Parts: sequence; C-alpha cells; structure tokens
Amino acid sequence: MSDKYDANRDRVLQVAAELFAKSGYHGTGIADLGTAVGLGRGALYHYIGSKEAVLYEISSRQLAQMNTVADELALSEADPEKRLRGLARALMRNIAEHRAEWTVFFREYHALTDERRDRIIVERERYESHWRNALEQGIRDGHFRVLPRLMVKGLLGMFNYSYLWITPAGAETPEEIADEFLDAVIIGMRA
Repeated sequence: MSDKYDANRDRVLQVAAELFAKSGYHGTGIADLGTAVGLGRGALYHYIGSKEAVLYEISSRQLAQMNTVADELALSEADPEKRLRGLARALMRNIAEHRAEWTVFFREYHALTDERRDRIIVERERYESHWRNALEQGIRDGHFRVLPRLMVKGLLGMFNYSYLWITPAGAETPEEIADEFLDAVIIGMRA
C-alpha cells in the first residue's frame, strides 16, 4: 500500500479511537465515523473493512507495541527489578500518549468476536507473562519475597487504570509516575 493510504488509514483509526473512547464502540456508528473523517461509506470501508476490524486494530496496535518492548527487555535486561521498571515506564508512557486507544482497549475489547477476541486475549496474556516472569525471577534470585499469583493482575491494574487520568505533559512524566508506583510496590515485595 502507499504512504498516502497508510496515512489516511491511520487517521481513520485515530478518529475512530477518539469516537469509541468518547461514545463507546456500540454508541458510535459507521456514519458517525464517516462524518468525522470526511469520507463516504464506500471510501471508509476501503480503509477499515468493518467496524469490528477497526476495534480489533485499535485494540491490537498498542498491545503489540507493548509486547515488542517487553520482548526486547526480556532479551536485554537480566535484572528483574530493572526489567520491571522498563516495562512500567514504557507502559505509562504509551498509555499517556495513546489514551483514546487504551480507553477503547480496556472498555471495549470484549465486543470483539471469535478469532479476533481470542488473539487479543492471547496477546494480553503474553504481555502479562513478561511481568510475571520478572517477578518470578526476582523471587528465585532472592530479591522479592514469595508473592500471590494474582500480584501481576493487581500491579498491572494499578498502571492500566491510569488511562482515566494520565497526560503526557502532566506535572510528573509518565516515567516518574511509573517509578513512584513501582517504588511503593517493590518496598512491600522485598525479601
């Protein structure tokens, strides 16, 4: 595809994310999206295929980005606490810069059906496993005490909920907030 096609498709996805975040997936019609981006139904479908395809693309893009970061950290950072910090900082930065997309992901991915929903769940679990692996390594290495298995869900919940309030240009950077969150938790996890 051409650069122009990619740019137009990215614009449609960005506007769709903003509309879905504001009005919900089910509360936003294709006509609303077409009006917002200035495209007729036929041209719009050229870029998106279907409304569910848009929801899948919005939901999967940032998750894929975070899995890429997590994969790289797993290969490059042996220290589990530093790996957790890298994961946390990247996640908070990404949520701050892509609030609409994360709002859609957290609120709407369950509207996906069949294979699309299954792929999102698999990728979300893969991402969570990076956090779990870092925590488990920290326990094995004697840095952290034994933790409940649900600790990863609680830890990620603390970060994920930030989509409601974080901004990239707040009084503290997303990375500083991530460090503060982790500092509070790691003190309690220390062996």
